[in-house]
Amino acid sequence: MADRRSRSVSSRKQPRQARSTELVAAILDAAVQVLAKEGAQRFTTARVAERAGVSVGSLYQYFPNKAAILFRLQSDEWRRTSDMLRGILADGAKAPLLRLRALVHAFIRSECEEAAIRTALSDAAPLYRDAPEAQDARAAGKGTVAAFMREALPKATDPTRALAGELITTTLSEVGKRFSEAPRSEAEIVRHADGLADMFCAYLGELARRRDHS
Repeated sequence: MADRRSRSVSSRKQPRQARSTELVAAILDAAVQVLAKEGAQRFTTARVAERAGVSVGSLYQYFPNKAAILFRLQSDEWRRTSDMLRGILADGAKAPLLRLRALVHAFIRSECEEAAIRTALSDAAPLYRDAPEAQDARAAGKGTVAAFMREALPKATDPTRALAGELITTTLSEVGKRFSEAPRSEAEIVRHADGLADMFCAYLGELARRRDHS
């Protein structure tokens, strides 16, 4: 079962020439447009091919089914988020709490800017969320968070740091998702990001002051 599921969300082949790369890019761009307009329930390979201006046969050369396209869109989004996470949290030139605050602002803004596609991908998640590739992609940012927590809480135990990292990332993800469900003004984004960052920074500050980190 796992092998079949793995194949179902994997691309058939990787583009090797510039023309092939452009074709895949056109397919993915069309897929974003179809997903944002039609939603996950009406998302089909035929609609994507039509929007991209290519034949369904050309699309199938790279993506065996709609689940493979959706997973590619989702994995690309996960990769962008992981890159953002790493770029901000690994910046040793800034104090840990300043990095955390910057991350909160960047993440909340990103959620609001890409709310339509993120919501649609969330609706489509049952098609690919249990695939091994999806599990690997979701785990990509854990090392970055763990390294940040070791720096932010040097005297805490590993379980304390792990719990803090999980609580912060889970809360950030859920709040970002819910907050971005409605259109938000710049002032609202800044205000909510500041409040969330204040809460996280206070939490880490309290953990850092504790003598008993068990």
